[in-house]
Amino acid sequence: MNIALLEETELLRGPAYRKSLVGRTVSVVGLARSGVAACRLLRQLGAAVLASDAKPLSALGRDALALEAEGVRLSAGGHPAEAFRGAQLVVVSPGVPTDLPALQELRRAGVPVIGELELAWRVMEAQVIAITGTNGKTTTTALTGALLREQIRPVLVAGNIGTPLSAHALTFPRDGIVVAEVSSFQLETMEIFHPRVAAILNLTPDHLDRHGTFERYVEAKARVFAHQTDADCTVLNADDPATAALARRTPGRVVWFSRTKPLDPGVFCRTDGSSPSSTATWSRSAP
Repeated sequence: MNIALLEETELLRGPAYRKSLVGRTVSVVGLARSGVAACRLLRQLGAAVLASDAKPLSALGRDALALEAEGVRLSAGGHPAEAFRGAQLVVVSPGVPTDLPALQELRRAGVPVIGELELAWRVMEAQVIAITGTNGKTTTTALTGALLREQIRPVLVAGNIGTPLSAHALTFPRDGIVVAEVSSFQLETMEIFHPRVAAILNLTPDHLDRHGTFERYVEAKARVFAHQTDADCTVLNADDPATAALARRTPGRVVWFSRTKPLDPGVFCRTDGSSPSSTATWSRSAP
């Protein structure tokens, strides 16, 4: 187990991180649901918040417009220089391209640029199951949440599924379990995000207008396990070559699943009408 990595991560989230945001100037880019939730979270934590959106003021939603009354300085119709003046941290909504010139300039100046999901994860302390993939991630996230609600620990289903994690970051208990649907757009801006379980369901070319190539899209998805250790689990699809190839890269312990073939170890579906089967042995090797 990488104890140093675990200790470093813990210092950068929870109470220590919340305290670090007091009095800090933070820019939030994009004012859809996740951006609004990030603004409110930051204000609750005592940060000075500058927020901007490419849409004109008349096109912003009611919740976004209400932010001014909550002490957020709004800029609309673009991302002017004043929306970043004095920023010590930038929080980007998933729909905002990460190659915006203003963001690139801030990175060059050493200003951290993270996503709303990472902000929320750093603020809270609960363990996270992060589910990504090209297809089926919303259904799998909802199903996982429903199954986990059969046990006694609190469960929160959030992320790309529609509920911003930031909306619950200060109220969800530390002993709970977060099941987060995570998109490639959200993963682009992850820096230290560390889920206890990371699942990649499948990988086929998608969002290439944003990522440019399939290889870059895969790289974004692989960020879901980048900060795991061998104390964590990475769930991978043994039937999908692009997904299975990531087994050699994850620091986590691989748990395989298949719909088409028996696995040993792994979880698979039988075709003879009997119950699904599984084994409990860990493996790093590809099937």
